[in-house]
Amino acid sequence: ISGTTLANSDNTSYVARMKSDISPDLDMDLMVVQLSTNDATKEGGPELGAVSESRHIEDFDDTTVIGAMETIIAYTQETWGCPVVFYTGTRYDNATYEQMVNALYQLRDKWGIGIVDLWGNQEMTDIIGTDQYNAYMADETHPTELGYREWWTPEFEKVLPEYLTD
Repeated sequence: ISGTTLANSDNTSYVARMKSDISPDLDMDLMVVQLSTNDATKEGGPELGAVSESRHIEDFDDTTVIGAMETIIAYTQETWGCPVVFYTGTRYDNATYEQMVNALYQLRDKWGIGIVDLWGNQEMTDIIGTDQYNAYMADETHPTELGYREWWTPEFEKVLPEYLTD
């Protein structure tokens, strides 16, 4: 859904859709979640929040970006008992998104989640400003079909099998 956010501000947020659109009876192998660029770029967007000391879903402020991330992790683990992997977008000029990526690593340390880190991938960053980058990206946050197929998907193929074989 275009313009949706992690932070739970309306019924299109990741949190709201996860709870309403995915059956708790689903036999899920893996939850893959995009670290949404909309939370970082939306005018008057949500607060970043902070990593909680708690592991109890009722303690998270899911109206903040980090609280929503923790809610997604805890809800997934409680409901489906499967691993969670977040993936980042590729690097672009946005300090808030960089803070979100840093928080993701704190959440990895706390929860043991996986990360497909396109943001911190130096080889991917090195092509910014080239014709190849222009072929792979429609704008600074959205890949083209070619970008998804040839640039992003190989990175997923490196990381996801580790979480599907456990």
